[in-house]
Amino acid sequence: MKNNKAVLKMMAPQQEEETISSMMRKILARIGEDPDREGLVRTPDRAEKALRFLTSGYQVDIDEIVNGALFTQEYDEMIVVKDIEFFSMCEHHLLPFFGKVHVAYLPKEKVIGLSKIPRLVDAYARRLQLQERLTQQIAETLQNILEPRGVGVICEARHFCMMMRGVEKQHSGTLTSAMLGDFRTRKETRDEFLSLVSARNHPFL
Repeated sequence: MKNNKAVLKMMAPQQEEETISSMMRKILARIGEDPDREGLVRTPDRAEKALRFLTSGYQVDIDEIVNGALFTQEYDEMIVVKDIEFFSMCEHHLLPFFGKVHVAYLPKEKVIGLSKIPRLVDAYARRLQLQERLTQQIAETLQNILEPRGVGVICEARHFCMMMRGVEKQHSGTLTSAMLGDFRTRKETRDEFLSLVSARNHPFL
């Protein structure tokens, strides 16, 4: 009997797995739209492509981003990469939040190629995220890779889940920070970082 059931199971037609595009088509119908009308015919495919890009960080290998771009250098002052633009998706409402990240570290023995820091930001931003988690992940990853004397990360963002729905506040922003090592234990280090990333001390304005 068991063998017969196994044979029948193998002979049964395999149900085709739904795609994001096919499910999006159903969502359009559920909200009262006609997925066959001209403006929406290709929308499910576009939405799938967009969603896969916006969550492409799940497929990123952090080691491949770094790609050996760690260099021994006798430098013990603060290194800051500021105003790194990012876009992410709130995991609660699947609506965007966006802003800037400021990253600093105090090297011990090694420095990292500057372009790698924005790439790390993108790797974690292109996921379903919380701003708090995003900030912490960037800081902890740099701490693990570089083993510096400390890392500081500040994230400034605006959330569409607060702007388009709910409380509908258009001009409120959210700031989060993660301070590790000397940035947490030494007030003067923290103050220097905050001073360097403040708008009034911005050298590019």
